[in-house]
Amino acid sequence: MQVDPVAITLVRGDITRQAVDVIVNAANSSLLGGGGVDGAIHRAGGPAILDACRVLRAGHYGRGLPTGAAVATTAGRLTADWVIHTVGPVWSPTEDRSDLLVSCYRESLRVADELGARTVAFPATSTGVYRWPIDDGARIAIETVRNAKTAVAEARFVLFDERAYAAFAAEL
Repeated sequence: MQVDPVAITLVRGDITRQAVDVIVNAANSSLLGGGGVDGAIHRAGGPAILDACRVLRAGHYGRGLPTGAAVATTAGRLTADWVIHTVGPVWSPTEDRSDLLVSCYRESLRVADELGARTVAFPATSTGVYRWPIDDGARIAIETVRNAKTAVAEARFVLFDERAYAAFAAEL
């Protein structure tokens, strides 16, 4: 595996409209869809994604996908080839769960490498309904991807609003 520095880019917009090899889904552990990024990816990708997730749940992930882990499925109707589902941690003011958030990005890149992906679009994992502070989430995401040993050429962070974009831009 050729390991060059990953080019990190920022985009403000809709992750489901990215022309990349892999779109990373900030999934819930059930893998069966939900709100936010997860719901948007399932809606845009169509039933093939949910069908693939059901197969995963019927097999190795019968109890759901653990926090910090990542697994790939088809991307259905999305322009990407695959969706990598990862479960971010819920932020806690009393417990440091940053290692789990780091794991989301590392594991997603590991799975992308297994797939031979060169371009990956990431959301700001855990910074929505899981309440991870956006500045810290941006720091963890950028540092983890920047320091990763991966064959991925471009990691694109697709940020839904100006506040998230500004936090990620400050980290770059």
